Amino acid sequence: MSLSRDVLEKDLYKVLGVPKDATEAEIKKAYRKLAREFHPDANKSDAGAEERFKEISEANDILSDSKRRKEYDEARALFGNGGFRPGPGGAGGPGGFNFDLGDLFGGAQGGGGFGGGGLGDVFGGLFNRGGGRAQPRRGQDIESEVTLSFTEAVEGATVPLRMSSQAPCKACSGTGDKNGTPRVCPTCVGTGQVSRGAGGGFSLTDPCADCRGRGLIAENPCEVCKGSGRARSARTMQVRIPAGVSDGQRIRLRGKGAPGETGGPAGDLYVVVHVEEHPVFGRKGDNLTVTVPVSFTEAALGGEVKVPTLGGSPVTLKLPAGTPNGRTMRARGKGAVRKDGTHGDLLVTVEIAVPRELSDSAREALETYRQATAGHDPRADLFQAAEGA
Repeated sequence: MSLSRDVLEKDLYKVLGVPKDATEAEIKKAYRKLAREFHPDANKSDAGAEERFKEISEANDILSDSKRRKEYDEARALFGNGGFRPGPGGAGGPGGFNFDLGDLFGGAQGGGGFGGGGLGDVFGGLFNRGGGRAQPRRGQDIESEVTLSFTEAVEGATVPLRMSSQAPCKACSGTGDKNGTPRVCPTCVGTGQVSRGAGGGFSLTDPCADCRGRGLIAENPCEVCKGSGRARSARTMQVRIPAGVSDGQRIRLRGKGAPGETGGPAGDLYVVVHVEEHPVFGRKGDNLTVTVPVSFTEAALGGEVKVPTLGGSPVTLKLPAGTPNGRTMRARGKGAVRKDGTHGDLLVTVEIAVPRELSDSAREALETYRQATAGHDPRADLFQAAEGA
């Protein structure tokens, strides 16, 4: 995906407060902390928090994607200090950069070292090739959160999400003019961009300051959007959360974010999932877990025990004679749904239940058992191992 000039001029590492060699985990941790602090829902009276949240989300979107992060780092290295500056002898000469100018403009077959399309695609139109059209603008990414029950997370669910984002102003149909008749900006001639020299025979494009990159100027600014053509819009969307999501997982829904401008694509919607705990079941990856109490006689003599499953009929497991406390057995196919549609397993851990009260007959039976096993010391091996260590 192309990187705009606005992005290249920002230090995204500084935005998240991480070093340039930060790991993916460090970037993720920093983003989550800042996103919670500046989320619009938690700062409804602070207009600046929303802009800060957008800046944080933009930085995370790029730095958490290894490919986009590489493009960003390479572009910053080339353009981060005032533009392209060839060394003595030109771009390919002594002291200059070692690449083909044909690749730079994306004209060489096979592309350059930046992913098939050459630097022209990576920089997203920073080079002025004489185009006369306003560049399409991709809509903003939106982030939201949803809390699911344990069962919903395992089985998947469709949930309503109410989102607020920038969209074409309904009052002026996105024109910015209350009469719907904006005029073409004379400075950029409707392109939304102006070029400037960058040295070395190159020119770079910047958003037009007079029309703010829109290519149009409103003679009678719309009272709702103040001539920007964009206004805050709230909408409710039914979002399908796939089966098998885990707590803290961030789901990306392409094209479900804010609408684009000038024919540009919509942004993406990122949904952070929170999962409530279950009173009986737990989870380890694709497997569910459950602890089942059994009596001493069931563990010692063996038998069959019924085990509950999540949202299904109980299963019967055969308990071998002499089953120790804490042993884990497996009920195959009774776990969470995997990405390929198959199911994980249900891991059943045996916990021997000791009765708090005993009847007279039960106590007498246990006394008889104790006498019958008096010659067996279950801690003998423990002391032998301790002395030999």
